[in-house]
Amino acid sequence: MGIMKSRVGDCMPFLVMVIVQFCYAGMNITSKVALDSGMNPLVLVSYRQIFATLAIAPFSFLEWKTRPKITLPILFQIFLCSLTGAVANQVFYFIGLKYSSAIITSALSNILPAVTFLLAVIFRQESAGLRKKEGIAKVVGTMLCVGGAMLLSFYHGENINLGKSNIHWSYLDEARVPTTTTSTPTNPLLGPIFIILSTVGWAAWFIIQAGLSEKFPAPYTTTTLMCSMASVECGAIGMIVEHNMSAWSLTNNIWLVASLYAGVMGSAVAFFLTSWSIQRKGPLYVSVFSPMLLIVVAIFSWALLSEKIYVGTAIGSVLIIGGLYAVLWGKNKEMKLLQDVKAPKVVVLIEEKDDQYDDISSDLELQTTPYVHFPKCKHNNQDHHHLDTNIII
Repeated sequence: MGIMKSRVGDCMPFLVMVIVQFCYAGMNITSKVALDSGMNPLVLVSYRQIFATLAIAPFSFLEWKTRPKITLPILFQIFLCSLTGAVANQVFYFIGLKYSSAIITSALSNILPAVTFLLAVIFRQESAGLRKKEGIAKVVGTMLCVGGAMLLSFYHGENINLGKSNIHWSYLDEARVPTTTTSTPTNPLLGPIFIILSTVGWAAWFIIQAGLSEKFPAPYTTTTLMCSMASVECGAIGMIVEHNMSAWSLTNNIWLVASLYAGVMGSAVAFFLTSWSIQRKGPLYVSVFSPMLLIVVAIFSWALLSEKIYVGTAIGSVLIIGGLYAVLWGKNKEMKLLQDVKAPKVVVLIEEKDDQYDDISSDLELQTTPYVHFPKCKHNNQDHHHLDTNIII
């Protein structure tokens, strides 16, 4: 029975991370349909932050007894997180999604580890380490990610004929018909550029969040404050750009579904499940699942939206995924080496037990260092001096 529970416990993080990727895939599909129908990306981002705040806020009360004091420096760091991780990341992301396809958007999102590594090197939180294979793997992986992103952005090639989907949903075609004059056609260059900028914003959030997590280890409170600040910031930017109040109306069903889904499933639920998995398996395990999003989105986009997959998209995606795993492998090996260096060193001092060492042994026993004492033993009617072992950690 215990073995069965252990196996179920090992499978749960895997299943949870699969669910997370489906949450993000659904957000990409519904958001793409809403944007194609004429919804302003800034309006969608604003509603996402509002619904995310409402969904996450109740969990912040679980930390009100354990969280540290909220100071002005902490609020300033959370403000920077809202500007980078919420405003810059999501505004650029949805604008890029509007000008591009859900498949390309998902593929380019996989360059995040490479961009994060570059920024970490610039801000001296990481070292390139070109003399070690771990460092070489990270650098080569970064180059592969960047090369794949460039190929995917600037080269399409021939269309890969996958046939016609039998589960195509005609309702989505009708929903994608523009309801406003703000609908924008796809742009093979502008869309990827915005997605790359979005990834830079998300990577900058990682750099800032790394310091914030050490000073203020209360993730639900941090996320609630960040989303609430982002709601105001995105709302202000949206109102400046979009004056027409009809553009803010959620009477359109697909606009309402996309806003709710992005806020609740794309932010609140995905954050909770990801945090749960990180606590049990660590961040590296969670990051390995990111390429799965590309596969899920590609299947859904082809099946439901009849989106085409090109040779350039496929090759660029393979390069990005290969580079991603190279960066993750290098980082994983580096972390293991770092753990070995920081691991407690065990020094075994072997001393012959004799009367002249009694005083030394007594002094050692008074120290906080563990001291293991073995008394004399007799063998064949002869006294043998047993070996005392002092374990100094």
